[in-house]
Amino acid sequence: MNESADARDLGAVRVDIPLRADVPLPDSGRLAPQRALLTEAFRQEAAVAERPGAVALPRRRVVLMTAAAATGLVVTGGVVAALSADDPGAAAPTATTPSGRRLLSAQASADTLELAAATVARSGATEPRPKQWVYEKSTSFDHGTPRSAEQWTRWDGTGAASLPGAPGPDPTSSFDPDKLSVWYFPNEEEKWKKEGYDDRSQRQFYRFLATLPSDPDRMMAAIRKAHAIGDIKGETRAQRDWREIDVLYRSVLIPPNAQAGLFRALAKIPGARVEKGVEDPIGRAAIGVTVTYAEATPSGWQGKQELFFDPRTYAYLGEVRHTAPFRISGRSKGAKGPYATPSAELDADVMITARAAWGVVDRPGQRP
Repeated sequence: MNESADARDLGAVRVDIPLRADVPLPDSGRLAPQRALLTEAFRQEAAVAERPGAVALPRRRVVLMTAAAATGLVVTGGVVAALSADDPGAAAPTATTPSGRRLLSAQASADTLELAAATVARSGATEPRPKQWVYEKSTSFDHGTPRSAEQWTRWDGTGAASLPGAPGPDPTSSFDPDKLSVWYFPNEEEKWKKEGYDDRSQRQFYRFLATLPSDPDRMMAAIRKAHAIGDIKGETRAQRDWREIDVLYRSVLIPPNAQAGLFRALAKIPGARVEKGVEDPIGRAAIGVTVTYAEATPSGWQGKQELFFDPRTYAYLGEVRHTAPFRISGRSKGAKGPYATPSAELDADVMITARAAWGVVDRPGQRP
């Protein structure tokens, strides 16, 4: 079988929580609980941004980025192609390793991604009802140790829940991390839309994506214009598109047309490849879509970046993202301590996350 043909062959836990109809809606602190849920997701970005000389990455789509993220370390077998961000690599052959991982050529990768686009485009979708909740269980790795968290987000943007529990708007209020935390807010979709806030409900963002064409160029242009994550000086269009797609996949529900467009957009990124015979961060069979930056990008990424998908349904499963090693300048003459040398190079970071389970449920605490 030739390569192009091969590319086409592709206990419930009970949670008791008191939910009353008379629960009062919070005041202007409505967004504090939602942002508290995202503290872990941004820990990696914050750590990078605090480095001397690091690029401060814009934080957009705050309500939507609910996948947990953490620093960690994982070593996997396989081929890392030393490609620059702009290297088309059209003639690259398939590389096979003893572990069975196969890095496809540019053409075979494009064929696989088109198959993925056609598959998800036919999947169909039913938008949740306003009072339903989007559920996500995510697993991240802290220095190799897996940590799981569950989150529920009400479709109309008026509720959020998490397990382990998290503090609410009042920083002095007590909470139990072993119990489900639930918050309710006023519906402010119209206010967000009218005043141009970055905050959006899952419903608003889903409906925006549903209006987009599946043509990758037109879709990415519309996304950059209406929901841009922020420009970084010196970043190429290919680097920006990869970063944009990486963020978009953190949304649990994406309309079929947008999913198809994202796969086609990945196929157009120079240097992007499909890798078969891989496992995602929690050991599920997967295909990987990778790009490798030989040098640090303006956003601070370097090395192999990898998105994982189910090899049959092409559902998003997780990612591994590497950052560049960074240098710190020495202190003034005569200074003492660990940073007193003229400069020191510290290790790169890696963010490893997996979407362990997801779906739509009728109430917080319920699982699909």
